[in-house]
Amino acid sequence: MKTTGQLTDSMFYIMATLTKPRHGYAMMNLIEETTKGAITIGPASMYTIIKKLLKQEWIYLYDDSDARRKTYLLTKKGREILAEDLKLRKLLIQLAESGLKEVEE
Repeated sequence: MKTTGQLTDSMFYIMATLTKPRHGYAMMNLIEETTKGAITIGPASMYTIIKKLLKQEWIYLYDDSDARRKTYLLTKKGREILAEDLKLRKLLIQLAESGLKEVEE
């Protein structure tokens, strides 16, 4: 396994929304709508994480023509990191599901 470091949950959620160009407010709404309100990321957290992702070069500023709404998108490296983390999360889900199934039997 590569040692690129595991994404935090919030980083994962934000990166998952950036498979298409989106601005911060659209990312926050998509996360909240997709999880039916179970997960929310506030503006302060959102933009702190965006800065980190930009610094890592996992996302880039896709369009800044509107000064109020900067649009971001995953880089190739960001897509690789997200895919790698997704594989790990799926394995963890399988572990939890099989463990719960054993308990129920």
